[in-house]
Amino acid sequence: MNKIHCIICGKVLSDGIIIYNKGICKCCEERLMNLKFDTDFYDHYKRCIKRSIVPLIIKGEELNCQNYRF
Repeated sequence: MNKIHCIICGKVLSDGIIIYNKGICKCCEERLMNLKFDTDFYDHYKRCIKRSIVPLIIKGEELNCQNYRF
């Protein structure tokens, strides 16, 4: 069985959250929740999430927009 690593710090995940088989350890999760959005750390976390999780969410999804008439 493959071990899941934190997408932020790279440590083997023992606790934390898992989204689409990608993990964020409890320590990084807590740091993320307490970060101010105008810091370099916030930008780093955002890049890690975009690179690791966002492509999995968007992959294979179709946009089905309907024409609504008012």
